[in-house]
Amino acid sequence: MRNSLGFALILVGGLAGLSANGEEVSVAVAANFVLPMQRLETHFESTTAHEVTAVSGSTGQLYAQVLNGAPYDVFLAADRDRPERLVEQGAAVTGTQFTYALGQLTLWSREPSLVADLSLDVLATGEFRRLAIANPALAPYGLAAQHTLEALGLWESLQAKIVRGENVAQAFAMVETRNAELGLVAYSSVLAYAEGASVRIPASYHTPIRQDAVLLTRGESNPAALAFIRFLQGAQARALITEAGYLPP
Repeated sequence: MRNSLGFALILVGGLAGLSANGEEVSVAVAANFVLPMQRLETHFESTTAHEVTAVSGSTGQLYAQVLNGAPYDVFLAADRDRPERLVEQGAAVTGTQFTYALGQLTLWSREPSLVADLSLDVLATGEFRRLAIANPALAPYGLAAQHTLEALGLWESLQAKIVRGENVAQAFAMVETRNAELGLVAYSSVLAYAEGASVRIPASYHTPIRQDAVLLTRGESNPAALAFIRFLQGAQARALITEAGYLPP
């Protein structure tokens, strides 16, 4: 499980062959949610006759792809803003948006010299080469990381040390491969990886990472898409999401 956050999901750009006909639902999934999406997909397919094709990427990338006609039925974003915009723009179905998870941000390291006594104080010392974050312009976890550093008064002073991934999964990979000693990443990814040390960021340091789902207009008449939306709002899905390191909505 630790080799890649991509797993068996199709990466952004690998859209060939997706189909929403019949009992197949195409789900666009924010990069931070890849791990729990695997478990949700397995449970959904084992309890229904439907199949899921999941595509991962940053929320900003997926949002742009939906507007450009990408063949998705359901969008699991890492914020609430882009699903709202899709509804306003007629690309998503009014009344179907809901919060499926609240994300948690954490400072994570695999660097032996930092693991033993990791705290947020290390950010102020500057005694590291690189701090990985997701791109704040594309990824809600990146924006939360920016807000955290601003709350600590370190955003400007750390600019030379900050490296940005297109999404939070890429930021996580930079720390995993030790190309960055530190990362502000999704707690759910760190929980699944179970290596290194982490410090969860107080929720007061950034705006809530409210992750919303919405039924896209392409999936409005797709029985599999409607079934997946219902499943995601059910008790079993919520239990799996909580176990994966998210707070309940």
